[in-house]
Amino acid sequence: MLQLISQPSTSRILIAGIFLLMGLLHFIRPEPFMKIMPDYIPWHKAMVYISGIAELLGGAGMLIGETRTAAGYGLIILLFAVFPANIDMAQKAFQQYGLTLRTWILLLRLPLQFVLMYWIYWAAVAS
Repeated sequence: MLQLISQPSTSRILIAGIFLLMGLLHFIRPEPFMKIMPDYIPWHKAMVYISGIAELLGGAGMLIGETRTAAGYGLIILLFAVFPANIDMAQKAFQQYGLTLRTWILLLRLPLQFVLMYWIYWAAVAS
């Protein structure tokens, strides 16, 4: 698996697939995404659709040479933008359930966001 993602071209396809699938899910099943929206963010459904569009555009852009760099930067910005929601989700899980497996997964997801950002940068911008 590591050998596959060590190739920028393969990584771009995998990244594109991840974001295209997640973007589509924002429209097919928006409810789970609305549930994890922090209370302080207004217009949950609109924000889910906007982030879904951003994911679709970023995923598609990763597959096109002329838009790859811009798509990479856009996806990195998107990941920074949703990071507070991931923190909020981990905090709520801790408050509701304590240190359960679910909470640990949500906590471990936080640093993995930065790994994902670097992977996108490496595959779309640096190569």
